[in-house]
Amino acid sequence: MTMIVGYASDERGKAALHLAAMLARSAHDDLIVCTVVPAPWTPGMARVDAEYQNYLTQTADQALERARNHLPGDVPATYVRYSARSAPAGLLEMAARNNAWLIVLGSSSAGAFGHISLGSVTDRLLHSSHVSIALATRGFRCPGDAKVHRVTAAFGGTESAEELVLAAAAISADVGASLRIATFAVWSRPAYTTRLGTDSEDLVMDEWRAEVEKTVTATLTQVKHLPHGPRTVETVIGSGANWAEAIDEVGWEPGDILVVGSSELGPVARVFLGSRATKILRHSPVPVLVVPRSRAEELAGRATEN
Repeated sequence: MTMIVGYASDERGKAALHLAAMLARSAHDDLIVCTVVPAPWTPGMARVDAEYQNYLTQTADQALERARNHLPGDVPATYVRYSARSAPAGLLEMAARNNAWLIVLGSSSAGAFGHISLGSVTDRLLHSSHVSIALATRGFRCPGDAKVHRVTAAFGGTESAEELVLAAAAISADVGASLRIATFAVWSRPAYTTRLGTDSEDLVMDEWRAEVEKTVTATLTQVKHLPHGPRTVETVIGSGANWAEAIDEVGWEPGDILVVGSSELGPVARVFLGSRATKILRHSPVPVLVVPRSRAEELAGRATEN
């Protein structure tokens, strides 16, 4: 299998390389480091400024040389300068040409350190990509021999969420990691002085937890019967007054990645994040892998094959 790394010669590029190295080292995948150069555009009779185009080409080559220096030596890679009308278009074209299953990107430098922040390129790809997208948190770094130790699947209880868990199980098996099925609930409990009459709210929360645990158990049974499954499987529920608290409650460790799926309202063949997935992504303290529904179905089908 092949991964494409969208490399930018700044903080984002280093984070993307570190994440790509960890993923490729774990899955033994081929790695293509790509820097996209804007293609010449000549409206009417206007001529392209050759000097400016040469500057862009030279800058891209220098960026790729820096990427060679940053990528650990045990991870073989191909370095490509690619010309396209835009960075998102170029990365998608590279993925199609090389039958890549994943595009790895860094976060915007304008976001909070240690979390994912979307820039123009990542935002567009998260609404148009036909392949999975892996996003590094801002400033992401890992040791030179790091591998993925645990894959956490964000479970929402729907039919597509079950497919996502099976897809995450296939990814876990591919990278030799354990699997964790996580459900997140945002529930703002009233202050102690205003809790009178809130027993019904507690009951609703308890019933929700019981229903989630029932659904997760059914999905967990499917995972445990996979012919090629993850090393180990566990389940967890994180709740809090906001998304940050709910996601933080489940605990995170080095070598973790979080897997989320596309919205059921979006196109099947492409990534399209719903509001819930977007909130989980923005508050995740670990890299996130976003899987289109079509890809989740494909991975789920592969995981269940004997």
